[in-house]
Amino acid sequence: MAERSRAQYVQLETGDDVSSVRDRLSFVRGQKVLLIWPENGTILTRKLDLVLIQREAMRRAIRLALVTHDAEVVKHATELNISTFETIGSSERGRWRRGRSKVFTGRFQRPQDEPIPDDLKDVASRIYSEETAQERRWKLIRRAVAAVVFVGVAAAIGYVVLPSATVQLVPAQTTVDIATTITASPQSLGIDIENRIIPSTQLSVQIEDNGTLETSGVQAMGEAAATGSVVFINQTEQAVTIPASTTVTTSGGNIIQFRTMSEASLPGGIGLQIEVPIEALTDSAGAVGNVDAGTINTVVGPLASAVTVRNIAPTGGGSSRTQRTVTQGDQDRLLATVRQQLQNRAYVEMQSRISASQCIILETVRIVEERSDWQTFSAQPDEVADTLSLDMRAVVEAVVVDEQFGQQVVYAQLSHQVQQGQSIIPQSVRYDLGCESVESVNPATGEVVFEMTGSGTVIAQIDADQVRSALVGRPLNDAIAYLVTDLPLQAGMPPQITVWPEGWTTLPLLSPRISIQIQETPLS
Repeated sequence: MAERSRAQYVQLETGDDVSSVRDRLSFVRGQKVLLIWPENGTILTRKLDLVLIQREAMRRAIRLALVTHDAEVVKHATELNISTFETIGSSERGRWRRGRSKVFTGRFQRPQDEPIPDDLKDVASRIYSEETAQERRWKLIRRAVAAVVFVGVAAAIGYVVLPSATVQLVPAQTTVDIATTITASPQSLGIDIENRIIPSTQLSVQIEDNGTLETSGVQAMGEAAATGSVVFINQTEQAVTIPASTTVTTSGGNIIQFRTMSEASLPGGIGLQIEVPIEALTDSAGAVGNVDAGTINTVVGPLASAVTVRNIAPTGGGSSRTQRTVTQGDQDRLLATVRQQLQNRAYVEMQSRISASQCIILETVRIVEERSDWQTFSAQPDEVADTLSLDMRAVVEAVVVDEQFGQQVVYAQLSHQVQQGQSIIPQSVRYDLGCESVESVNPATGEVVFEMTGSGTVIAQIDADQVRSALVGRPLNDAIAYLVTDLPLQAGMPPQITVWPEGWTTLPLLSPRISIQIQETPLS
């Protein structure tokens, strides 16, 4: 069955050689292969050709057979024990030889009379001596020409391939800025760049706080009369009795009245004295009864002609006694204060609940729910108290805006100022917080209108491939002139060209050997 197995056909062409045939055999292993010679043309006529092909076939366990009419090929195939056939059909019916197991002879199988290399020197010398001097001269010329050509080609290749250049460019840069009005709406589901509308959210927290203030109400509790003493001086030779409740007064300005608190007997004789305690009368009660020394100098009544009076020391102890009480105004002021505290505390609490890109519109922070049972005053109006306290709870709400949305609107507005051939350097864009520039708040719709500003660096676009192509092979000075004249470069930042090897005055002839470095970062 193995002998009758179908062979693979390999049709040879007039251009085939040993290498191409061996390559075609590399895809076959352990099968029968029929090599079919072309009808016209002669190929593989050397025995060595068949030997090399047979070696490749043996290495891949391939059994070879040939279809050829070339007598020379048939002869060599017979010597190598390779089957040859006239037609493809005869190859299918005929028996294939297995071919020789060895196609080369080992050194131990050489003929005994084989000459050694030393014995062939004389013959070889005679053969070489037959070469004429002219032929040797032409051979030397050819070798010299080949060497010159090789050196020239190598130099040309080096001239084209080895040089390299680095070109550093700083494109022209300008700064653009813009201020735009943005509307943050809780009804918006997305960003409307054209109409400058961004979405907003409502954030609410329940918060507690308390406050205390001094009460402002006053309740009178009576007046305390001032007390002191006066000295009566006798102006006669007779003794004088000074009854209790004798009235004495000040004499200048607002007259303050006092009365003696006990009866006194003044001895007879001009200039004799007696000290008597006094207190302010009801009409002069209170702090007004506190008078300085020497200000009480008048005696009211029949004794005025007999005695004179003076207070050696000031009177004191006169006061108007009152106490503080709670008023409705106190409660209203404290309620307003605690409400403000609640909003401030709610703002701080909300800050911990938002992301870094979000901000709270301060103008929208407001109390949206408060109840009477969430308010506890320490005292009610008209109650006596020096201070009033309030414990209160409320729900506070505010509008939250994501500034990243606003930044997208500002960036779009900045882009409108960029001309053709320019672009914004993204990392150069700076924004001012819009939450701090609120223009209006609509309590009914919850919409907030604020202003947001932005600025950025605009850089000219330079096509590196186009520049590279334009610089190929140019002299160094010509290349610099082209860059300065034809490219939008930053003023005061001329292009820099570094060429290798040093001293080379022409840019490389191969564009890949030119490196274009464009500084696309904002200038400091």
